[in-house]
Amino acid sequence: MLDLPKGKKIKNIEIKNPFQLPEIKALKSSILDIKATDERNISYIVEMQVEEPDGFDKRVQYYTAKQYSAQIEIGEDYPKLNQVIFIGILNFKFFKGGDYLTKHLIVNQSTGIQELKDIEFNFIELSKFSKEEHELETLIEKWTFFIKNAPNLKVIPANIHDKGLKYAYEDADKHNWTKDELLAYDYAGMRRQDEKGKTIVAVKKAVKEAVEKAVEQTREHEKLEIAKEMINDNFSTTQISKITKLSIETIENLINEMKNSR
Repeated sequence: MLDLPKGKKIKNIEIKNPFQLPEIKALKSSILDIKATDERNISYIVEMQVEEPDGFDKRVQYYTAKQYSAQIEIGEDYPKLNQVIFIGILNFKFFKGGDYLTKHLIVNQSTGIQELKDIEFNFIELSKFSKEEHELETLIEKWTFFIKNAPNLKVIPANIHDKGLKYAYEDADKHNWTKDELLAYDYAGMRRQDEKGKTIVAVKKAVKEAVEKAVEQTREHEKLEIAKEMINDNFSTTQISKITKLSIETIENLINEMKNSR
């Protein structure tokens, strides 16, 4: 996005809150937060946001300013502060105008010159990007197309030659659960939280919470509890095995135990 030249390349990346990452193509995470530094020790905040939260603009500025001020302790010299660059990839329209790619700087209102350079904001608004595969020219266009359309693409576009972008397409293809399989898995876990009767919005929230909990807590007894719910809902042993990763033998034994306990 920034077209960084030699000497300014990214050297370190840290993913924050990794359990917010979607494990499969049918699920979108609410927010993905990445922090990075380049060869000059300049800091980058990369944020991917699906839905617009309240006070989004103020939170972005607060978050970036906090990252800027956290570089030094009280009493240390201000010249030690390095630039902080925010990159936001948004799945919603936020700024006026039709440009999907915008840069926001602190400039002198009279001269238009950027003299305060330490904080910079860059945004990609996916909903404003409308180019088709055959129209892609620059690398940022190809990356934006990938981020927006990868869940629906079956093959890597012919005009993709960048090594990193090829890897991204190949890696995205690994998340191959179907939406129906995910919903079945989430619904079984959701039943234990007694979410019946709530609105569709509340159900979606509960599904997301159930997935995050399942990712964090992969203990065997959790899988068994989900399998019990699926058995009660008349899922086949094959479906249960595929979704919970339990063996057919384990599921059959669980079915027998449940029958004997009734």
